[in-house]
Order: sequence, then C-alpha cells, then structure tokens
Amino acid sequence: MMGSDSTTKWIDTTIGGVVDIFDYKRIPLSGNERKQRQGPYPYYGASGIIDYIDDFIFDGRHLLIAEDGENLNSRKLPVAFFAQRKFWVNNHAHIVRAKNGVADDHFLFAWFAQANISGYITGAAQPKLSQANLKRIELRLPPLPTQRKIASILSAYDDLIENNLRRIKILEEMAQALYREWFVKFRFPGHEKVRMVDSPLGKIPEGWEVSLMKDVVEVIDCLHSKKPEASEEGVGILIQLFNVVDGGKLDFSRKYMISENDYVKWTSRIEVSEGDCVITNVGRIAAVAQMPTGVKAALGRNMTGVRPIAGKLTPTYLIEYLLSPHMEDEVRRKKDAGAIMDSLNVRGIYLLSVPIPCGTLMHDFEAIARPIRRRVELLVEQNYNLRQTRNLLLPKLISGELDVSDLDIYIPEEAA
Repeated sequence: MMGSDSTTKWIDTTIGGVVDIFDYKRIPLSGNERKQRQGPYPYYGASGIIDYIDDFIFDGRHLLIAEDGENLNSRKLPVAFFAQRKFWVNNHAHIVRAKNGVADDHFLFAWFAQANISGYITGAAQPKLSQANLKRIELRLPPLPTQRKIASILSAYDDLIENNLRRIKILEEMAQALYREWFVKFRFPGHEKVRMVDSPLGKIPEGWEVSLMKDVVEVIDCLHSKKPEASEEGVGILIQLFNVVDGGKLDFSRKYMISENDYVKWTSRIEVSEGDCVITNVGRIAAVAQMPTGVKAALGRNMTGVRPIAGKLTPTYLIEYLLSPHMEDEVRRKKDAGAIMDSLNVRGIYLLSVPIPCGTLMHDFEAIARPIRRRVELLVEQNYNLRQTRNLLLPKLISGELDVSDLDIYIPEEAA
C-alpha cells in the first residue's frame, strides 16, 4: 500500500533522542595487549570484528555505529551493525541501544543502511562521526508498531539470505570433502585394488599422472588498457576484483556492465564462459557459473582466467583442485622457489602441479560434484535477487512511501 495519512503520525527527531549511548564503557586495547589476551570473545572496531580476546565488556545485542574511518564516506561496509552476546569494543565504534518504548534497534539498523549522514561527518583525511554529531543526526520516526513491522519485513529478507548462506557453506563443504576423499586421501571407489607409486607429488595411485597446469589449461588474459565506460544497457559484465568472493564464487551484486560495441572492441580476447576459473592477483579463486541469457563476461585488471582443456581436466575438478587446502602448500613451495611473489601470477599458475586421475574417475566426480556446485550457483543468484528486492523496498519503507501500518504482520516476541 502506498503512503497514506498514517505518515502524519511520524515524528521528526534525532538519534540522540531515540537511543541510549554506552561509549563510556569502551576500552581500547593495543595489538600487543590483544596478542597477550587471546580468547573466545569478539573484539569490535569501526567496521566489525578485528580480534578475539579473553574477556568482554558488553552482554546482549547492541547496535554499533562507526565513529571513524574511510568507510564512513565510501560505505563499502555497513556503518551500523549488530554485536550480540558477549563482546568487547574499542573506541572506534559507538555502542547504542534503542530507547525502550521509543524506537526499535532493527529499524534503526535499516535506517542507517540507507541514510545520508555525510553532513555529520568531519575530517577529510580522517573521517569522523563524533558522539555529539551522532546525537544530532535527524530522522523521521514512525510509531513503534510501524517500526517493528518495517523491521520484520526487512528481517524476513535477511533471514532468507542468511539461510541460503548456511546452505551454500554446507554444499561447498560437501563438494570439497568429496574431492579430498577421492583425490587427496585417495579413497575413491575401488581404491583398495590400486597400488600406490612414487611421483613428484609423493605417493599417488598407479596409472595417475602429474601434469603442470600449463599442459592442462588454457590461460585467458585480462584487460590491460583503460576499462570501457559503464553502460546501463550493457550486454557484457567486466569482472573485477570485488566480484570474486570466498568459496569459489562470483558475486554480481555489484555489476560493471558495458555496451555491446565496447564489449566487442575491448574484451573479445579476454572473454570467459561457464567452466572457466578466475584467479585474482591476491589469490582469490572463483568458478564462472552459467551467465544469464544474452549476457557475456570478460576479465578486468589484476586477474587471470584458466580454462580446462577438453579431455584433460573437467571444470568442477579444476575449481575444487584450486580451492583445496593442499593448494596452499603448493603455492608456498612455488613462492619459496621464486615463481610466485605476493600473488598468483601467470607464471606461477603455469608451474602448479596437477594430479590427473586415470580412467573415468574424474568424470565420475564431475557427475556428482557438478550438481552440488550448480545448487551453490543457484543459491548465490537467489541471494542476489533477494538483496536487490530488499534494497528496492528499504528506502520506500523507511520513508513511509510504502505504508505498512494496516498490515497484519507477525512481530517476534523479542521485538514486541
């Protein structure tokens, strides 16, 4: 329902009028002090957890708001976030709670996610949101029941996203566990009948080979020139460092689209497709999943693509190999030999050793592991759509453009 006369019940107020502030309890600890006090309790800074120590100051859910740091201007991370249970906070984050009967913590969390607070931030080189300025921040506040309904709607999206993230983690662990069982511990179907023999990688099953990466993949180059202009009507995505996230995934919640003409002009030789792997200059790895119909993708700067050569490697075997823990040892060996400096470069990738199973084993693995990876890709895409919808609703709900006052929404007992 669109905005109605119910917004007349909203009040103009300030953050200082709706929260209790607990900054006086903060105790900063130096790096050396924290090193001597390692433990199970999170130690928070301006943008999240920065360490774990042996004691806590706060117990229970609090809303933390960044006091200083570049993120206040760039907003690459949320400026307000929750800390729960037992935790410690340094002097770079404000600690607040909504005043009982006045405001809702989850509503305020959502409000900060879309609020422009630049006018309250001081310092160009060292951005700062002082406590005095935090208290001065103006907001339009709906009645408490409406706040809770808005928070409940947005929390439903957050809960779905979080649930998908848990499922993604389980699926990734399943695929990686199968890879380790078959190709690291060599407990593949029928392994009891196979003799182990010496190889450059140590003992491997008889009939297997050890190849260098350069012999089993094609390398895809990245963009070396200035990147083309972004285009809202683009048909191609320029994959950049921020798109490559942990767990072997590409996250397109931020997309740099380029036009069809520019795509052909700039990226025709650096195009990637499903089954390729992307390796950034800081060692992050991701598999290229199925792209939406009509959308292409190419590599931006500071990354390399590798494409399995048909008949030598399968796509899922390649990504699980690159993501496997024993790869860290392989990279470390190459680093020590001077082949890889601070990152995985093309030369270093070429020199990685790859065990090549014999017979149909790699294809048998592909038949099991590829559907698992595909489910991960679908959940990642689902989370992207959920975030897009949530982000579209957020400003409309917070401003009252969408009126929820008459909606019958279940409010959890904790929030009521």
